[in-house]
Amino acid sequence: MTITVPNTPKQARIALLAYEGVQMSAVLGIGDILTVANRYAGEAGAGQVDHAVLGLDDLGREAQFDAVVLPPNLTGRRGNEDAIAHDWIAEQHRGGATLCSACAGAFWLGHAGLLDGRPATTHWALEREFRAAFPRADLHPEHLLIDDHDVVTAGGVMAWVDLGLFLVRRWLGPNVVSRTCRHMLIDPHGREQRNYRSFRPRLDHGDGPIRDLQRWMEENAASELALPTLSARARMTERTFQRRFADATGLPVSRYVQELRIEKARGLLERTTMPNLLGCWLRRRLNLQPSLPLNLRCERQRI
Repeated sequence: MTITVPNTPKQARIALLAYEGVQMSAVLGIGDILTVANRYAGEAGAGQVDHAVLGLDDLGREAQFDAVVLPPNLTGRRGNEDAIAHDWIAEQHRGGATLCSACAGAFWLGHAGLLDGRPATTHWALEREFRAAFPRADLHPEHLLIDDHDVVTAGGVMAWVDLGLFLVRRWLGPNVVSRTCRHMLIDPHGREQRNYRSFRPRLDHGDGPIRDLQRWMEENAASELALPTLSARARMTERTFQRRFADATGLPVSRYVQELRIEKARGLLERTTMPNLLGCWLRRRLNLQPSLPLNLRCERQRI
């Protein structure tokens, strides 16, 4: 089964994976959000987002996507037996795709080996089962959406709406999100997520060794990321590494490391509570929107 939205100028290609037992209302609903968003993006002269609904039989025939979405299901399936899907998901990730899930769709990402050491969320009722299946994942079931650059997970059964708006924001911008929400009667304020990231490293540049190193850096941002360490890991001379890294990512190595660590710190602060002066100071320096209790504490401490 393949359903493709035709004749749209492609700024991004998004795959919606319709595995056995998938919640089709979510698959089609995300498609509707993208279709409405494309209409407003076209009026504004912006890009377009092409999306395709893929069954498991379609995976070997499809090329590289910019994003792959694993929707929720209401059947209790967890994807343990979908080895073909796991391999395809991992291959798409290696090729530079952003991997996304809603609710139980996160299990497919876990089986594909993409959540080890990565922050993620899923439905709160699946917490115990998810932790048992993927003990190395950094699970935060209290969050509705977590954006960790190349892996984006959304929480409950209806969080596919938030994920759909995230995709619109990611590729078509906040103005199109606002117009789409008005058209579809979605409250954008109630659904706004503080975990949207401002630093988006390029992963579609085609330089495999550099992209592999970027993946490693995402998972090891707190490790030693000095130039000699990174160039040695990439198996290049420092001079060659600096040139190829800047050509691929558009940033010098030092700036990239700085941006990556700031965003990792931002995500950590937004997923945790730090009731102290350091947490308040960092939140203000990073221009975060703290939760109400922490905000009140910051006001009282008057940094």
